[in-house]
Amino acid sequence: MTRREFITLLGGAAAWPFAVSAQGPERMRRIGVLMGFGESDRQGRAFVAAFRDELQKLGWVEGRNIRIDIRWAAGDTALMQRFAKELVALQPDLILSHLTPTTTALLQQTRIIPIVFALVADPIGSGFVASFARPGSNVTGFIFTEPTMAGKWVELLKEIAPRVARIAMLFNPATATYAEYWLNPFKAAAASFAVEAIAAPVRDSSELESVIAAQACEPNCGLISMPDSFADAHRVEITSLAARYRLPTVYPYRFFTELGGLLSYGVEVTDNFRRAATYADRILKGEKPSELPVQAPVKFELVINLKTAKALGLTVPAFLQQRADEVIE
Repeated sequence: MTRREFITLLGGAAAWPFAVSAQGPERMRRIGVLMGFGESDRQGRAFVAAFRDELQKLGWVEGRNIRIDIRWAAGDTALMQRFAKELVALQPDLILSHLTPTTTALLQQTRIIPIVFALVADPIGSGFVASFARPGSNVTGFIFTEPTMAGKWVELLKEIAPRVARIAMLFNPATATYAEYWLNPFKAAAASFAVEAIAAPVRDSSELESVIAAQACEPNCGLISMPDSFADAHRVEITSLAARYRLPTVYPYRFFTELGGLLSYGVEVTDNFRRAATYADRILKGEKPSELPVQAPVKFELVINLKTAKALGLTVPAFLQQRADEVIE
């Protein structure tokens, strides 16, 4: 080897460490998560776990290339606002938002940090996005159903409890700011079944029993629990009160029926959180939320609790049991 070749080789070797250090280790990315459930809520933790698991499948591993900061608001809108401010102050690369009220709180704090919502009812009506195809701002994500679902809940309640002549829809106006999105089709569907439709607002947990008891005072009354973070957070009380006052009730999610609710029909929520992780991945890799379309759910499930039906003196038709994704006995 000549002296010139040796010097050239030595110079190249000296440059290698510099090139590696200039590139540096993979940058740690930060994701904020704002949940409407409380930290002790088993179902809420399962949703976050699904989001984490899907991220890991996509190559995002906590402690290696991402950090996840979670805040649990326990259905409290004041806490949602406080935690939204905290998360935005951390300047994360993006924020996962659980529900409509958590998304509202986050958008009051930032119009720059990307936000992916997992379970929103009416993102256009709520002012989150310009359209499904082109959200046009810093937020996009996944809806959990369309307003026509309200008609399906009425139909299912009439199938499992044919004598029902009055149906009340339970919701909290503070958290279900989109209530008309469900109430209008609910009333239209009730009219088509010759059933009286009643709006039953509940402003805090102390009103739950009085509102549910008031419905039970009239004969042949049933309930529909509107998709609402307040109802989710108080699902134990709601399912218990519906049982105590012997009111056949339809719920939007499986986790109500697992607690003893009569029947649930709605999106498979865990799937929405997995899909939210795919959007988080795309945004972390450079895509803009304004250009990622809002997507509709793809997995729905009908769950019937036969034990509860029996306690209410109801006979679940065979055709309805056959349609169910799960029958709890």
